[in-house]
Amino acid sequence: MNRLIVALDLPSQREALALVDEIDDAVEVYKVGLELYTREGPGMVRALHGRGKRVFLDLKLHDIPTTVARAVEAARALEVEFLTVHTSGGRPMMEAAREAAGDEMKLLGVTLLTSLDAAEVSEVWGRPLDTLDGEVIRLAEIARATGLSGVVASGHEARALRKALGTEALIVTPGIRLDSGGNDDQARVSTPRSAIAAGASHLVVGRPVTRAESPRSAARAFQAAIHGTTEARS
Repeated sequence: MNRLIVALDLPSQREALALVDEIDDAVEVYKVGLELYTREGPGMVRALHGRGKRVFLDLKLHDIPTTVARAVEAARALEVEFLTVHTSGGRPMMEAAREAAGDEMKLLGVTLLTSLDAAEVSEVWGRPLDTLDGEVIRLAEIARATGLSGVVASGHEARALRKALGTEALIVTPGIRLDSGGNDDQARVSTPRSAIAAGASHLVVGRPVTRAESPRSAARAFQAAIHGTTEARS
């Protein structure tokens, strides 16, 4: 399994592809998020496919069921491998998305953004929360019940999610840093070792690779950390 996903959080296709070319064979899967997709559109996905890369389209869809289903159909036509929807969009929305996804594309439910902490979620939800684990698990269980392939959640919730969702569910974990890395604007971060030990199936890394002096070397460092962790578990 290729566990590392590099987030192309860059403002243009030119810059994104230059980075992909520099990283070369160190990374196979790339995440295209809202900024890059809004600026460059489907051409960005096609350009990555043209370089033999797999695509995680991170649009966090959240709308009425019909609209989301049509957006999922459009992503399916682009042959992306992973696509995100917000679990807070509700069961009918996720069911419509799953029906539109077919068998090849993997739908991932976004539970709570890793930039949020308990106090911020409490404010939005309108009720006090001491921890986020219960909310993340509740939303994840709804996502799996509707047929989604897995969820996006921080490494802090991965262990509880793996226990709740079983061995087959994908748990895609952003906010990954090496031991020496900073948090940037992520409130809940994890190292590759801790995230995989907790049950994460895939790790998303952005700025520690894309803003590194040598992105290729940084990507290889993350691959080595992941590989060492998975070898230790086998």
